[in-house]
Amino acid sequence: MNGKYLFSLIAVIVLFLLAYVGVETAGLQVVFGIIIPYMAVLTFIIGFVYRVMGWARSPVPFPIPTTCGQHKSLPWLKQNKIDNPSGTLGVIARMALEILCFRSLFRNIRMGTNKDGQISYHLEIWLWLSALVFHYSFLVVITRHLRFFTEPVPLPITLIEKLDAFFQVGLPVFYMSGFALLAALLFLLARRLFIAQVKYISLAADFFPLFLLIGITFTGLMMRYLTKTDIVGIKELAMGLATFHPTIPGGISWLFYVHLFFVSTLLIYFPFSKLMHLGGIFLSPTRNLTTDTRARRHVNPWNYPVAVHTYEEYEDEFREKMVEAGLPVDKQSVDQATEEKE
Repeated sequence: MNGKYLFSLIAVIVLFLLAYVGVETAGLQVVFGIIIPYMAVLTFIIGFVYRVMGWARSPVPFPIPTTCGQHKSLPWLKQNKIDNPSGTLGVIARMALEILCFRSLFRNIRMGTNKDGQISYHLEIWLWLSALVFHYSFLVVITRHLRFFTEPVPLPITLIEKLDAFFQVGLPVFYMSGFALLAALLFLLARRLFIAQVKYISLAADFFPLFLLIGITFTGLMMRYLTKTDIVGIKELAMGLATFHPTIPGGISWLFYVHLFFVSTLLIYFPFSKLMHLGGIFLSPTRNLTTDTRARRHVNPWNYPVAVHTYEEYEDEFREKMVEAGLPVDKQSVDQATEEKE
């Protein structure tokens, strides 16, 4: 049994208790509302840039993109220009499909056995769909939250809010992205808990961000739909943080500080986790390089001169002995060539 999810769940519960007790009992609103958020953003920016710069400095002497289809080779062979791009436009199209549509995840397959005991393969369509819903819902939620840091609210953010509240029938405003985000997270968590093969390889580092994101989403939904929240005070706090004139307004509930502490923890954790695929996907040599190894030869620019003994040199050195031993040679010796002419 994989009990690693318990460590992650307990860690998130401890974070919840820290924020709750710190605000309700110790009165540490300044710590959880100003100091920790600033530290989290600073850690996120420095850590993110450091990781990306480290990947950017990594040498890639050879093109190593993953391939699926026909390379560019002979003129009469049809090239797969997206899976095996030989130019910049093909690479851009491949990267766009990967980043915006998760193309490789869509083509992922799962091996299993049918009723007859034969091996069968199935598309992981639900994994792809849940990942797509999660990422785009999260993007919409983050974009909507920018209204707390801007005054007046930019028109694009207002338009996104209106589209997100398309099914609004009453008050408070019903945003689809929040519930879609929670549903996608619960599906991804259930997949790691109940699919034996996935559960076996899952680590605590896989469960922790899921529980943390569920905590962020759940507390956010509670503030919007179940409890009374001082939106004006939250806006004042957010604007103060954004303008570097932070203040702690009165009347903000402890639930907001728990929500903010979860977000700050995610920002601190982000650069040191698998979540850094956000930046790594752009620098992945398996995706961002052309696949023209059949069209032209690639030589490692760092290769140093190596003394080699070619076959021609080997034969010149041992030709007489090879002929005496009856071994075939590419060139005849001078004596043999003279005898044949005579």
